[in-house]
Formats: sequence, C-alpha cells, structure tokens
Amino acid sequence: MARVSRILLPALGLFASLPYSVYGQLLPAAKTTLGRAAETLSGSWSSGDAASLQLTEAVLQNLTNANVDVNIDISLFGFPKNGTEQGKFPACKTYPGDELWPSASEWDAFDQLTGGALIKTVPIGAACYPGHESYNAEKCQEILDGWHDSEVHVRDPTSVMSPLFQGETCMPQNGNSSSSNTCKIGGFPQYVVNVTTVAQIQLAVNFARNANMRLVVHNTGHDFFGKSVGAGALSVWTHHLKSSEFVEELKTPSYTGPALKVGSGIQIHDLYELTRQLGYTAVGGECKGVGATGGYMAGGGHGPLMSLYGMGADSVLSLDVVLPDGRFVTADENQNTDLFWALRGGGGSTFGVVTGMTLMLHPASSFSGVTFELASGPGTENSNDVFWAAMYAYWRKFPSYAEKHTYGYSIMFPTDTGFTWSMLPWLVPGMPLAEFKDMVAPLFAEWTALGLNFTPNYFEHDNWYDTWKAHFPTENVAVDRVRTASRLFPKKNWADQSLLNATMDAVRSIIEEGSALVQYNIQGLAPEGTPESAINPAWREAVMFGIIGYAWSELTTKEEFEAGHRRISRDWMERLRKVTPGGGGYLNEGDVMEPNPGQAFLRLTLRAAPGHQEGGRSLGCLLGAHCRRLRALVCDAPGGLVDAPNGKTLSQIMQLPPRCP
Repeated sequence: MARVSRILLPALGLFASLPYSVYGQLLPAAKTTLGRAAETLSGSWSSGDAASLQLTEAVLQNLTNANVDVNIDISLFGFPKNGTEQGKFPACKTYPGDELWPSASEWDAFDQLTGGALIKTVPIGAACYPGHESYNAEKCQEILDGWHDSEVHVRDPTSVMSPLFQGETCMPQNGNSSSSNTCKIGGFPQYVVNVTTVAQIQLAVNFARNANMRLVVHNTGHDFFGKSVGAGALSVWTHHLKSSEFVEELKTPSYTGPALKVGSGIQIHDLYELTRQLGYTAVGGECKGVGATGGYMAGGGHGPLMSLYGMGADSVLSLDVVLPDGRFVTADENQNTDLFWALRGGGGSTFGVVTGMTLMLHPASSFSGVTFELASGPGTENSNDVFWAAMYAYWRKFPSYAEKHTYGYSIMFPTDTGFTWSMLPWLVPGMPLAEFKDMVAPLFAEWTALGLNFTPNYFEHDNWYDTWKAHFPTENVAVDRVRTASRLFPKKNWADQSLLNATMDAVRSIIEEGSALVQYNIQGLAPEGTPESAINPAWREAVMFGIIGYAWSELTTKEEFEAGHRRISRDWMERLRKVTPGGGGYLNEGDVMEPNPGQAFLRLTLRAAPGHQEGGRSLGCLLGAHCRRLRALVCDAPGGLVDAPNGKTLSQIMQLPPRCP
C-alpha cells in the first residue's frame, strides 16, 4: 500500500468556527480551529473509499507541531506507544460529571478533527416531551406511527430496537401522558460520531481509550443483547458506511469465485438488492433492519440460506477493522489470522470496529416452500391435543428436513384457551416445488390422519430476493415489555427417543406456561474448506434453534416483574439446558441472565489458572482452541476498550484476571 496525496490539516485560524445544528440541537461555536485530521492513502480495501482517509502518525505529528497556541493535548487522540497504555486506568470508565471527563474544549477539538461528525445525543423520544427543547408534535406523531418499524430506528443515531436495554427513560409513548414525565438520556451514549471514514473511527477509538471513556459501536440498533447502547459512552455510528464493489473473481487460499466488498453500514435489504442486480445470492438474515456486516456476522449469523451455505460468517473472506489501539488492519486467511478467526462469530463490540468486509457470492437459485397458519382450542377447528400431536410429528422429522437444506421458520403463541402457529415460511433453496411437495407429503398425511385442519399455501420463486420480499414479514421491533432467551438443540437429541421425548415435553411445557416460541429447523454446518472461525460449535451440531420470551404489561407489579425474569432464566431456560447438555445459545439473541455465558455462547471450557484465583473463582481459560485464541486476543487489546453494556464483557465471560499476564 503506497501513501500518496496530502495530509488534510488546515492551518490554525484559517477557518471561522460557526455554531452548527445536529438533529435539531444547536451546538456552540468551536473555540479552536483545528482542521479535519486524516491522510489520503491508496489501497484496496473491503471498506471502499472510507478507508482512503486514515489517521496516521504523520497526521498526529502535524497536529502536534501546529498546536502551538491551543491548549489541547493532542496525545488524547494518538495511538498507544509500544503497548504501554494497557491497563493504565482502573476498571471503571470515566463518566459525565467525573473530574476526568473530557472538557468542552476537548470535545470541540475532537469534533473538528472528525470534520464536524460529532453528535450530542438527543433521545428519539424527546420530540414527544413538551418540556424538552426538542419537542415537536408533528415529528412525535411520525415517531409514534412508525415506532414498530425498524426504519424509524435505523435512521436515528442512537435509537435501539430493544429499548429495555436502554432503560426506557425517554419512551415517546410517555411524553404526553403526564406533565411530570421527563425525558432522560438513560442508557443512550453521551455523544455519537457519525462516521464516514476510517480516520473518524480511529480518532473516536483513540479518544475513548486515552480518556478512559466507554465506547460502543452502533449500526442499525437491531440488537437484542444490549451491545449498541451504553450510558456515558462515546458511540461510533457506522450506518453510513454504505460502499459496495463487485469482484468477478477473487482468489483466496480457500475460495475462488465472485465476491462483494461492502461497507459495514450495508443492511440486509441492501445486500439482497445488490446481489439480485448482480445475478447472485448472498447469505444474510431475514430481517431488513439487520446490518449485514455488523453484529450479525460477528455473532455468527443465522439465516434462510444457512442450511445450504453455512452461517453468515462462513461466507466472509476478509474484514477491515479498527482495533482497540486505533490501528486499521485487514484480517483474512493471510494476515491477522487470529482476528479473522475471532471476528467471524466471536461476538460484536469486542475486538474492534469493523468498517467493511468481503463476502463470497453464490449462484442464483430458485426457492420453493409453504406457509400456513392454524389455531387450536375452543372455537377453532383443532383441539389442543391434536395441535400438540401435529407439532410432535413435525419436530420428530427435523434431522431429515435439515439434511435437505430446509429452513423452517415459524412462531407459536399461547392464547387464552389454546395456541396459534404461523409458518413464515418453510422453504428449501434449489428444490423444485414438486419435490418439495413430495418431501412434506408424509408429514401432511400424518396431520390429516390426526384430524388437523390446515391449509398449505405453496410457493415457488426463481430468485432469492423475490422469495425474501414475499415471505418474510416486516419485523415488529421496539416492543418494550418483553425479554427473550434462546437455545440450540443438538441433533444427537433425536438419536435417543427418551431424550427426544423429554426435549419436546420441555418445550411444550414452557409454551403452555405462557411463552411464545420462535423456532427454526436448520443446520449450521460449515461448507467443506471453510476456514475455522469462532462461531459457537453448538451451531454446527444443531437441527433446531428456539427463542422463548417473557412478556409483561404496565400493570405488572415489581414482584411479578422480578419473578418473571427469574422464571425465564432460572426455570424455563433451565429446563432447556437440562435436556440439551452440550448445547448452547446464540450470542446475538441469548439470555442476558445466562448463568454460564462462556459455555453457552462460545463453548468455552474454564478451569483454574495457577496463580489466578480470586475468591475461589476460576480466573483461567485454558482448555479448547476457542478459549486459548479468544484469551490471547482480549489480553492484547489495550485497556479492554470495548465493553458489552449488559455487564458481561468478554473478559468477564472468560473470567480473565484484571491484568492479563
């Protein structure tokens, strides 16, 4: 990679600094006149043009030399020197109001160095609070009307689609309900950087590390584990990194074929539209609001094509990432190989800020399948006994369907007197409709013999985009009174009839006690030749993935609320853990109160490390390839920069000592 062009650093005092408005909030005029800090570089990156502007030592030196009349410590934005900054701060992060919180002039300097990309957080719901300076009745109504539409939240720099993790301190629905209601920032970050270049991310990472601030990474806000929020944090908003570049033939040690380079702001609908235009198919999720290359890939990424092409992360050929030390690197099979392994399945907001990646493309394919809806209980055509007999018959066939690359996606809900079941859809890529009908005929015949009333709606499409548009409903997001948990069910459960019966009975009991069930009949095997990754090995062994949930209402008492949360984690999930020994959960949609997160989400095996005991708790992570590689990567990160807001940092999950040896 050759360095060319110039360092973008206007001289001090060259430009006047004016007040500016961000999302309706007027910010004060800058007190200094630093210019945008970036050097123009040439190279070939997955991140596209965003990577051509980077922060370098030369830029920092220029800043230092020019900063003769301004009382700003440029080292706040610099890289660590030889790793000496690792562990220089205590475990707690600096919080707004603390003595060491950056000053107004330091925030102003940071904003100028990023080219005016800094946003002071205004919660999305503030428009609905008459006492708030951002109150706007018309905008409030727009927010309320679209509250459950993912696009409303995607467009906002801080809004999340699971407001429970933010603390629900500025819900738009509460704005006009009482004059005493106030809008508070709560778990939202304090500031956001609306990044469009790698340099801006590097500045944000360095500033957060050197000032000991919490850093979070936010793309679309489609996060059900609390990773994209964080009280008092500086947030990196990657949503506008929307570059794409088609590569007709890319050669790597494990792959030769077409590929697509995409920025980390690309969403699932962007990815599917791009690949349709190119005449190919790409592996992704089912929800349009998901960032295709953000936390989705970092968690492994399940989706409709996984039974044929593997998990989403199995299609990743290369990643560009800003590391916790602020350095920008590429990770693939030839360089930074441990990062390449970890970034594919090891968890989002952990190893750095991904700015782009290169994905393999697959041939265009036809799709056939079926949808249906049915109900049971008094007043319906089906008794509850028949409903469960039909469900058990379906469950028993999961291994054989998975082997045919099926994707069975359905949702069950308990009603007052029975149950509903919606298949949304059940499909197989590349299988002609006649063959699909033959595959499901024995099951449907069994259902008919049981007396089940149902109407199958068959479909066939000649491409993935049309299949996705027609049969994957828009997700209902921002539901604030629900918490979910998940479990992967290993194929071996189906080899033991008594264990299978116990598994089905456990799932049934949870639904009968009030939980919904989102279930997937899948397989997550890696295609032959796929490089090793940090994807939870439980995915490779599973033929079923299930998500359960606990819901409450505004009338729920504190005691009922606490009991409900204990029920989902300590009762319902414990039943599933008991019948799935060696199974696991999905890192992106798991139980935040999971008692053994290392084992459940990453298949980590822990044991005591000599010399690292604290209160009898194991502080060593020594067994298994996952454990050793993740441990090394976490210990190498200066200062443990990126923290999961729910309190379960990867360091905590792995039970590492406070200072890595």
